[in-house]
Amino acid sequence: MKTMAKSGLVALTALALVGCATGGLPTDTVGVISKVVEKREAIAKTATSLRKGFSDLTPEEEYFIGRAVAARILTDYKQANDPAKTNYINLVGDYVAKNSKTPTTFKGYHFMLISSDEVNAFAAPGGFIFVTTGLYAKLASEEQLAAVLAHEVAHVSLKHGLSSIKAANLTQAFTILGTEAVKEYSGAQLGELTKAFENSINDVINSLVVNGYSRSQEYDADSEALNTAYRAGYNPKGLPEFLKTLSSAKSANNAGFFKTHPPASDRLKEADKFIASNKLQGDDDPARQNRFKKFAMK
Repeated sequence: MKTMAKSGLVALTALALVGCATGGLPTDTVGVISKVVEKREAIAKTATSLRKGFSDLTPEEEYFIGRAVAARILTDYKQANDPAKTNYINLVGDYVAKNSKTPTTFKGYHFMLISSDEVNAFAAPGGFIFVTTGLYAKLASEEQLAAVLAHEVAHVSLKHGLSSIKAANLTQAFTILGTEAVKEYSGAQLGELTKAFENSINDVINSLVVNGYSRSQEYDADSEALNTAYRAGYNPKGLPEFLKTLSSAKSANNAGFFKTHPPASDRLKEADKFIASNKLQGDDDPARQNRFKKFAMK
């Protein structure tokens, strides 16, 4: 829009100069130019007013919001010092993501193992996905790991994090993200960026860590995860198997998961129904299971 406006002004200036050289513009030509200017300004205002919903964010803007959310998460959680498991999670996660509704994001997906006994996983906008060591320790197969990562990828694809930003705070984010300067932010300046639209980041953090998504959003993410795992060649039963483990293992350490997700027993029933009604059949791959054992939490 800025480029179009600039080129329009150049054209109008050139036309005005021609008019001066020929003794001035005819009255009807001046009227036409005035209407063009008014129309251009109206179009610009309309384009600005239409950017009111989270779905209007570009992939690049979603990345900047997600990057700021990820920075906040990493102030409360530390990355696990285990490159082998982190690489393994990224290997499985990238493959799962390629079979999702959103196979690519701006600058790609990033999967991280974070140190916490809490059983939980988070997905920030733009493809920043975190899995706690507490959750990882409860996984029994690569099928289950793929299901968990597919569920978090689904939150990104369905833009659940972005949808949690309140309208007033989203307007603030649009104002800041609309500047060219934001594209030049380095890692050292990320703190300033985070502070600049702190209310928007707080909205997302509250959904991810404090309050959780709505039941319908969690069920939608489960359904999408089952389809994604199936398309990726995994046994979709990995999700209900993991939910079965969680439903019988509630404790203080996995309070985070139970605080931010619907009861695992309810999700288990819905997942089983979805698999049956959509005839999602799959088999466990011994090679994948051997690979998982290599990187199992010790």
